[in-house]
Amino acid sequence: MTELIRGSLQKVIDHLPVVVFEYTFFPDGFRGFTYISPRCEELLGLDPEVIIDGQLSFDNYIHPDDRHTFHHSVMQSVNSLQEWSWRGRCRGKDGYLWIETKSNPTRTLDGRIVYHGVFSDIGERMRLEVEHRLTEQRYRSLVEQLPLGIAIHSKGKLRYANEATARLIGARSPQELIGMEAMQFVHPDFKEQVSSRVASVLQGHSVAPMEVKFIRLDGRVIDVESMGHPAVYEGEPAVQIIFADITERKKAEAGFQKAEKLFFQLFESTPLAIVLLDEKSQVVRVNKGFEELFGYSQPDLTGRVLTDAIVPAEFEKEGDEINNMITENKVVRVETVRQRKNGERVSVIIYGIPVVLHDEKIGIFGMYVDITERQKVEEELKVRNAELDNFVYKVSHDLRAPLSSVLGLANLAAMPGNNDDLSSYIKLMGQKATQLDHFISDVLSHSKNLKLDVSVSQVDLKEIITRTFQDLNYLAGAGEMSKNISISGMTFFSDPWRVAEIFRNLISNAIKYRKLNHAGAVVSIAAVVTEERCDIVVEDNGIGVEPEHVQRVFEMFYRASGQSDGSGLGLYIVKNAIDKLGGTVSVASEMGKGTRFAITLPNRLSK
Repeated sequence: MTELIRGSLQKVIDHLPVVVFEYTFFPDGFRGFTYISPRCEELLGLDPEVIIDGQLSFDNYIHPDDRHTFHHSVMQSVNSLQEWSWRGRCRGKDGYLWIETKSNPTRTLDGRIVYHGVFSDIGERMRLEVEHRLTEQRYRSLVEQLPLGIAIHSKGKLRYANEATARLIGARSPQELIGMEAMQFVHPDFKEQVSSRVASVLQGHSVAPMEVKFIRLDGRVIDVESMGHPAVYEGEPAVQIIFADITERKKAEAGFQKAEKLFFQLFESTPLAIVLLDEKSQVVRVNKGFEELFGYSQPDLTGRVLTDAIVPAEFEKEGDEINNMITENKVVRVETVRQRKNGERVSVIIYGIPVVLHDEKIGIFGMYVDITERQKVEEELKVRNAELDNFVYKVSHDLRAPLSSVLGLANLAAMPGNNDDLSSYIKLMGQKATQLDHFISDVLSHSKNLKLDVSVSQVDLKEIITRTFQDLNYLAGAGEMSKNISISGMTFFSDPWRVAEIFRNLISNAIKYRKLNHAGAVVSIAAVVTEERCDIVVEDNGIGVEPEHVQRVFEMFYRASGQSDGSGLGLYIVKNAIDKLGGTVSVASEMGKGTRFAITLPNRLSK
């Protein structure tokens, strides 16, 4: 399991789409990187050794405008020993790029402050097209066969020593050691233990291997693993000791423990969702990022086949294909869908990395990147692009039509011998200009709705509705409309401008699409405000909308009737304004009987 964890952790460091680092503040004032992952060279164009050697200061590659916030955030974190998080511009291979870094400080017993963290290129975050390369494992098993020291002592004096003993103890030859006190080579911290073990051996018992410290002839302390057996030397009870120098092994173990601690901290603190599987694709370990993304805890998954937990039924075949590719020691990158513990679907990019030791797969590292928001943005972008194409076409057409009419009338009026009544031309020109003005107003309203942030304040529904009817009084038939208005409930908080735009377009539609030559045109407006929401119903008894057109009335430039020469943007603006406010709208209509709009808007009373 240790080899699996060590190999696995190194693999994830080499393939993370972030730069992993360890940065240390020393008590003597020196500071610098004590570890940085190889990916820094791809991101910054700098060799890790150059950064670790401290040949460049931060000011060399932090953008001048961001240096103050960078240094301020670092010192604030150092002084408070709180998490350090910073976002700014850093010089990369092809110019400045935006990066984001997060790390956690730890104060050691010797006074050092050590930061373990990651930084990544957030300019490429939405694309996540970073190529992952396989590298050789940074750590490989090291097996050292050390020569064994063999010695015999009787009555406390050394009687025999081999060449290896002399070399390990620092003597020029084994003969130099003969007659010397055996206990003089034992470190004071271990003399009591060793004396007890010697007494046990002299009673005829072998003693198990134990780690102790010896002092060489040159005064250097070494770590050894020693065992003792009963022996007889020249007819006297004696102790035979066999020992090996494990000083280098102890140093290596200390280094490994440090690296293992670093790797585990990185495994846990990285924002990516990571899972470690064994060779049977069963879960060994998941990090916090995985728990947060999928909702499964470590006990939920340990020993389970991962695909049984997070792969939706319709993606089982794909999951098997991914496992087969990883079995062939291939690094896999797949954009797909997985399932949370609560059943929700989440769009992810999966990186599957085989962990290989001695040409044998011993595990799999799976990394999951949540791209749900990216896909939403991409879908929204497609819709917006389609709307933009339609918008440009319709705007150019609807702007040119009235202008062409005005130009045509002007040309007719200027023709020699034209005795027509010019006042009729002027009246028609005015009508076209008014049509053009209304269209431009709707376009500006649409643009304002898209760009303007929602501004919440108290909304006086009665005042808005009254003012809207007054402003629309110029419309033909406006004076013929009967009004039924009912407003009840609590105070309503929302965006007054957008609420006014909703009523302006719905009321103007009720006027435009009334039954012509019909004296009983009525528009009814009812609003009920509660602490949570405002329910609004706008209903008229106009010409109505044919069933096949009802579901399309909110589309840009869609006109369901030829009775009005409007822009076709009115209900599109209504729908977008309601969406901006976080509300909903539905429409019901019947030809010859009228149309009913039901709207629900959140009451932002506590905002």
